[in-house]
Amino acid sequence: MLVDVSVSVRKGERLGIVGDNGSGKSTLLRLLAGAERPDEGEVVVPADGGYFGQTLDLPLGHTVQQVIDAALAELRAMQRRMRELESALSDDLMEEYGDLVTAFETRGGYEADARVDKSLHGLGLSHVGRERMLSSLSGGEQARLGLACLLAASPETLLLDEPTNHLDESALTWLEGRLRDHRGTVVVVSHDRIFLDRVATAILEVEGGTTTRFGGGYTGFLEAKAAARARHEQAYAAWRAEVRQVREHAATTAHRVAAGRVMRDNNKMAYDRNAGRVQSSIASRVRNAQERLRRLEADPVPEPPRPLRFRGTFSEPTASVTATNGQAAASPHHTLSRLPTPANDTGAPARTIASANGTLVELRDVRVGDRLQVERLTIRAGDRLLVHGANGAGKSTLLQVIAERARGRVGHLPQEIVYDPALRVLDVYDHGPRHERRSALLATGLFRPETLDLKVGALSVGQQRRLALAGLLAAEHDLLLLDEPTNHLSLTLVEELEQALDGFGGALVVVSHDRALRRRFRGTELEISEGRIC
Repeated sequence: MLVDVSVSVRKGERLGIVGDNGSGKSTLLRLLAGAERPDEGEVVVPADGGYFGQTLDLPLGHTVQQVIDAALAELRAMQRRMRELESALSDDLMEEYGDLVTAFETRGGYEADARVDKSLHGLGLSHVGRERMLSSLSGGEQARLGLACLLAASPETLLLDEPTNHLDESALTWLEGRLRDHRGTVVVVSHDRIFLDRVATAILEVEGGTTTRFGGGYTGFLEAKAAARARHEQAYAAWRAEVRQVREHAATTAHRVAAGRVMRDNNKMAYDRNAGRVQSSIASRVRNAQERLRRLEADPVPEPPRPLRFRGTFSEPTASVTATNGQAAASPHHTLSRLPTPANDTGAPARTIASANGTLVELRDVRVGDRLQVERLTIRAGDRLLVHGANGAGKSTLLQVIAERARGRVGHLPQEIVYDPALRVLDVYDHGPRHERRSALLATGLFRPETLDLKVGALSVGQQRRLALAGLLAAEHDLLLLDEPTNHLSLTLVEELEQALDGFGGALVVVSHDRALRRRFRGTELEISEGRIC
């Protein structure tokens, strides 16, 4: 829900909109596109804008060519009017003709048909015949066609909601270049950090119903968030130091009584009178200190969330990951590297529960219907494995099989998380004594206080994902299995998650389509195609 939001988009800028799943990013974009009206307030919609939403409204009974013609209809109408004016040009029509030519050239009207070909080729649709019916295309092909048509029409303002979905690496690279070259304004909702880093000149974060603008693109956004966190930590440390200082001052001042002074000239009356003044002064200072302490504790600086940390063990692997379907798995870009052994809560290194040679998982001739077939897969303590492949290739099935057969303490984050919707958040988060769960969960920074008493059924997909992640953070694991761990998380949380995984001391198997995570991952890559390890 958006509340009292004020947003202005500067002409010619490329604005990236980010935020948690369900925070209102898509709603904001629909408001800017004029596709949705606000309950209160005013939205000034660009006269020449084009909107690409997550759900498309393309007529399935039309051909590809008809969809292209509909997208270019405005440009072609402009061109027809220009021809009409040219055939009957007079002084009173010159202004209209000049404005029309300027607008047509600004939108690249003369290159529109060439842009269609470039867009279809760049987005991987050059093989799709123009006579094809939309109903014969896959959902991904329909989405790419809608995006290609919008880019070919080239309105001055492009409003794009998750345009990187359904795109492979080649299409992503092409789209990034196309948007950088766009002569107008771009507003894009995206979770793709590499895309945002390459395209966005400014970032707008949607959080808690409000928005915050950050300059300097995605890098500037991360730097600003890091600086804000550092200021929060400094303010909290200063508040704690002042509370401690005032409390100590109040306690020590109360004992600074002058009753032990030597009485001069045997003047007991003066002695008692002076002592009384001292006592009164001390009592006043104690009261002032106690009042100051009361005010400090009544308005505390909230404790900043702790950095995410997965607790696990590390053992030097006896060999790299072995995975075969007749051949050894290759790791062309990465090698296994040793990480420092983290300590557990007692300060002593934790122990790995595994076989004598450190083996946590050993699969032999495993078959799961027609979804997965693995001849051999061995994962040892300390191994780090990145699994990738097309949708439906068998990646999630592989993780499920590993979770069922692994030795030791296994943490599994599946793609689809199912909770009893009637349970409350603190019922699901059952780590530690119940009276400590609230503070423990808040300390992770994954939840706000007002969400802890909600029923799980009232949580968004992203919040349910964070709840599962909090459970993994609370326990120690010898092996972590993470299926698309960055899905539905805010980008700042994704950055923290990556750092936590980099510091995890146990064995790790990650399935991810996240380009940034895959490029930064330190470990062995494993590709799955049609249920088989390549």
